[in-house]
Amino acid sequence: MSDEELAIVESDKLFDDNEIDKLYDLLMKFCESNNPEIVWRLARAARNKAEKSVNEEDKKTLTYKGYEFAKKAVELDDKNFACHKWLGIMLSNVGDFEATKVKIQNAYKIKEHFEKSIELSPNDPTCRYLLGVWCFTVANMPWYQRKVAAALFATPPSSSFEEALDHFEKAEALEPNFFSKNHLMLGKTYYSLKKYEEAKVWLLKATNHPEITTDDIEANKQAEELLKYL
Repeated sequence: MSDEELAIVESDKLFDDNEIDKLYDLLMKFCESNNPEIVWRLARAARNKAEKSVNEEDKKTLTYKGYEFAKKAVELDDKNFACHKWLGIMLSNVGDFEATKVKIQNAYKIKEHFEKSIELSPNDPTCRYLLGVWCFTVANMPWYQRKVAAALFATPPSSSFEEALDHFEKAEALEPNFFSKNHLMLGKTYYSLKKYEEAKVWLLKATNHPEITTDDIEANKQAEELLKYL
């Protein structure tokens, strides 16, 4: 095996073990690589390190670095579902540091990358979950963002909670219990649809999910907060 192939195997093990700093340091040795399998993993590592950081400036720097890696990954291989998945994720994440106008302008691009990732890998539950999050976010868009969207596009981004629910349910059917945040989003979507008993079931699942990653901790926290209203 080449050094890059060994790094891919080791990085996936570190990712599964939630060893984020070691994962990032390992992959950054290959930051000039033109291997898309390395480059999309660099995007993932930068995102995970950003999520873990408590320093806002570091978080921003890592997020934009992850976006550049993801963009490069798609340029290297636009038939790789993981490259599209991570470009969609990183485009969404840079929105946290951009004005509302830029955030909304990126909405269609984000959706396109998630749809492409599903087309290339229809059995990947995370791709389906991500498209569900996109639908939920658009359906839940506040009025002032809708106003900006209407000014930017002849046909602004639109979706519904029903559409979001369909994606979350399909993701869960593909791989039950694969992700704490899918449980959370099922709960939030049912809550938005005023189906409170169903919401409670999924929110309780989210709170019972083992807290291994920052995503798990966040899912648990949000689910506990929403359960107070049920």
